[in-house]
Amino acid sequence: MADAVGNKAAKDYHFDVPAPDQGFFARGLGHTDWGMKNRISHLFSPETGNTVMLAFDHGYIMGSTAGLERLDVTIAPLCEYADVLMGTRGAIRSCIPPTTKKAICLRATHDSSVLFEDMSLGSGLAMDMEDALRMNAAALAIQCFVGGAGERDSLEALCRAADAGYKYGVPILGVTAVGKEMARTTQYFLLATRILAELGASAVKTYYCEDFEKVAASCPVPIVIAGGKKLPEAEALEMAWRAMSEGARGVDMGRNIFQSEHPAAMCQAVAAVVHRGFDAKRAYEYYLELANA
Repeated sequence: MADAVGNKAAKDYHFDVPAPDQGFFARGLGHTDWGMKNRISHLFSPETGNTVMLAFDHGYIMGSTAGLERLDVTIAPLCEYADVLMGTRGAIRSCIPPTTKKAICLRATHDSSVLFEDMSLGSGLAMDMEDALRMNAAALAIQCFVGGAGERDSLEALCRAADAGYKYGVPILGVTAVGKEMARTTQYFLLATRILAELGASAVKTYYCEDFEKVAASCPVPIVIAGGKKLPEAEALEMAWRAMSEGARGVDMGRNIFQSEHPAAMCQAVAAVVHRGFDAKRAYEYYLELANA
């Protein structure tokens, strides 16, 4: 039986040893089937190995939040600047033109709304794989509450989604939630990201934290960072740059893009960090240049 108290703290992350080359550009996914690899190649650029995800799934627990009052007005014009669109099936079907060539990552869990103090208690699968395939989804996003009261149910949902994902060749993006029992610490994210990957997630979305390079190194599949709450543009770009420099393979931003004073410019600046190697200073200058054009 696992002993949380007697566990020895991990120390050696072998930063100097590259991940094994499995004949595929995405870490840890070289032994998956053709369809899975094809969809991964839509999520992550085969040229850079990285991705910019535009998240607008907030309404499934928050309702109409600032910047998402009209998805057709605020989000549809931003699609061209992102690699992946992350939203609910209802939002995408009603507001995103089906002519889009962007990869679709469907938010596939239901959770308790912001009216409840503990949002982990309502967690479960919100759709089946057949509907995901009807929508030509490149991935499903499954929220997991490691350390929360709803941990067991959310991890069960991840496992069932992973089963269906392997059956039909659809990657699962495991999403680490944060809350009252889930501190944003290196130790927590080391635990949560590893659990999601080991239970079958093809990629993991988490938060940037201190010693993030340890989190990225210990996760055997690609890891992307969440944007989180709205920050000043320079700070959000600094966070993106630090995460990419420390092993992240992409950024999944929502509020830091659609609540920006210049959303299109911000999305392009984030993409410059992710795909073009811009540092934070250069990316912010690029943002200002685009915003003032």
